[in-house]
Amino acid sequence: MEQWQLAEDVTLTWLNGGVTHMDGGAMFGVVPKPLWSKKYPSNDQNQIELRTDPILIQVEGRNILVDGGIGNGKFSDKAKRNFGITEESKVDQSLDQLGLSREDIDTILMTHLHFDHASGLTMWEEDDLRPTFPNAIIWVQEIEWNDIRKPNIRSKNTYFKDNWQAIKDQVRTFNNEVEVVRGLKLIHTGGHSAGHCILHLQRGGQEVWHMADIMPTHAHQNVLWVLAYDDYPMDSIAKKQEFIIPAMTKEVWFSFYHDYNYRMIKWDASGNEVLDYVERDSSNEY
Repeated sequence: MEQWQLAEDVTLTWLNGGVTHMDGGAMFGVVPKPLWSKKYPSNDQNQIELRTDPILIQVEGRNILVDGGIGNGKFSDKAKRNFGITEESKVDQSLDQLGLSREDIDTILMTHLHFDHASGLTMWEEDDLRPTFPNAIIWVQEIEWNDIRKPNIRSKNTYFKDNWQAIKDQVRTFNNEVEVVRGLKLIHTGGHSAGHCILHLQRGGQEVWHMADIMPTHAHQNVLWVLAYDDYPMDSIAKKQEFIIPAMTKEVWFSFYHDYNYRMIKWDASGNEVLDYVERDSSNEY
């Protein structure tokens, strides 16, 4: 389990939220495989490994979670095959290592509500769906919250009723941005979905951008490398230009929810050289 100290009073910890394997072509859109495969490995089915690991931000005595993982017992065997799910959530075990439980999470920041981010928000107790984090306020962009409750013919394949009904009383919505604690903001971008958001964390002279699914892995740094899953790809490109390029000129950190290997990376101003990084410890077992 990887931890990183942003400032004296801010710690980031990546919890084990499970893993999927999605089609590499879909994850890199129109980018040819001879290009993207130099940056990200695939298996013999052309799938790439994508972690679904929530980030725990501990600041000012708060336990704030970024996204929810894929949960446990939420998928049929057929769905597991289709989504390449080889490992379900072990968030309970991760929290236990920190001396915490699900009840200790007080805030959840949802970048969006696709199944691989939101399935871990609810859990089955016998025949009833319950909130996984019963004491948390869950922040969701207003468009995203409306869309998951009324999915269209395309989005119904990723917006599931099981992921929102049990938490509806915990949800708080916002429009453009919300600052949940000093220096920690959830910012609406659209692109990947209409209500997609990114995260900005600035404390103690350090700065982190979490671009969620408009830069789901380190290999998506190029502003033109966007997903076939993006509902509004030109918006994804525009927001990557708006946020990623200026941030790289300041040589700040970028964090990831999906990357198979990197938790965080700091690039130089050109984006061509890695100045520093935090790797995932793939040997960590529970």
